[in-house]
Amino acid sequence: MSKSTRNSGTHWSDKDTKQLEKLAEQNTPTRVIGLKLGRTESAIYSKASNEGISLSPTNQSPYNRRK
Repeated sequence: MSKSTRNSGTHWSDKDTKQLEKLAEQNTPTRVIGLKLGRTESAIYSKASNEGISLSPTNQSPYNRRK
């Protein structure tokens, strides 16, 4: 899988940080978060660590399959 770097080197906006928090709460895989935000996986890990956002998986499916 290629790395998405369209936002590489740019500062994180408040909107990007809030989207990262929301995606992490939804148990979205880190690679998918990176693709959605246009950043590398390591950038996602770094920002989550700085902001105190947990990327640890919870005991639920990463995709809402409930109907």
